[in-house]
Amino acid sequence: MAAESVAGPDGRLRCPWGVSTPDYLAYHDDEWGRPVHGDAALFERLTLEGFQSGLSWLTILRKREGFRTAFAQFDAATVAGYDDADIERLMQDTGIIRNRAKITAAITNATALVALRDAEGDGALDRLIWSFAPDPDGRAAPATLADVPATTPESVALAKALKKRGFVFVGPTTAYATMQAAGLVNDHLASCVAR
Repeated sequence: MAAESVAGPDGRLRCPWGVSTPDYLAYHDDEWGRPVHGDAALFERLTLEGFQSGLSWLTILRKREGFRTAFAQFDAATVAGYDDADIERLMQDTGIIRNRAKITAAITNATALVALRDAEGDGALDRLIWSFAPDPDGRAAPATLADVPATTPESVALAKALKKRGFVFVGPTTAYATMQAAGLVNDHLASCVAR
């Protein structure tokens, strides 16, 4: 049986994953699926989704402040300047996921973001990502979690566009998770109070 909305602590229906912990409840109700704009905010979402690959989102959520500190509040110009010493420092930082490939990807993506902004101006990542937002009326609200896709044609196209501009660790699944996190799509279940 596919997972349907469940009652949260206040009795209102929510997506089932959103009621399992207080961390998820706050993220579900206040952030996930809500429109996010700005290069730093979108760089954060893209980075965190990349770090989440193979892990529980709850692990990332609980380390979010550590990531913000480690990656200079996701200031791309600062992160793009990180060198081998910074990578080694981050590999010792228990406030984040200490995965060399993912740390290096975040630095590579910061460099790609700086280049994108140099070529297209401030807000370039925001414009690029949001250009792949699907028509909000193009898909019915999911009734169950089984109705929520892992990828879409738009996320495949977004992943290709990001890779073309030098971003890494941004496959279609990560691109779609970023689209969900940043509110390009609303995958709250039809009966969810946050929809």
